Amino acid sequence: MTAPISAEEEKRYAELQSMALDMARRGETDTLRGMITAGLPINLSDEKGQSLLMLASYNGHPETTRMLLEHGAEVDRRNDRGQTSLGGVAFKGYLEIARILIDHGADPNAGNGNGMTPVSFAAMFGRKEVLQFLREQGGRLRVRDRLLGIPGKLINR
Repeated sequence: MTAPISAEEEKRYAELQSMALDMARRGETDTLRGMITAGLPINLSDEKGQSLLMLASYNGHPETTRMLLEHGAEVDRRNDRGQTSLGGVAFKGYLEIARILIDHGADPNAGNGNGMTPVSFAAMFGRKEVLQFLREQGGRLRVRDRLLGIPGKLINR
């Protein structure tokens, strides 16, 4: 039988989780890899449901993104707003990271809340290279995207 965790141990574990989330935001790949290898949950999320993968990819860290995926991070895991890592990357316009996510099975047509998809985000925010790439990977813009202000010429390509 395992001894119960003390309040002090619980507090320290919460601190380590917070440190890991910050490492993902900053792209501290090697240190974060060590924590994951030591048993930190690969899909650890903050209070908003932002996973390590979401934080690394949204903040522009391809090496950290790749490492997390190679250790089993859920590529299409959603935060509390229903958004995926690829949705955030499409919004930011990070083509290299979009490629990494797609290579690991991310869905370019995944719902990201309010009828948006990664393809919609790329189009709406003028991320032309990401949009072209996502379309090449089977991403679709829908006629309803016109309601979001996306020009018809992007939809009809």
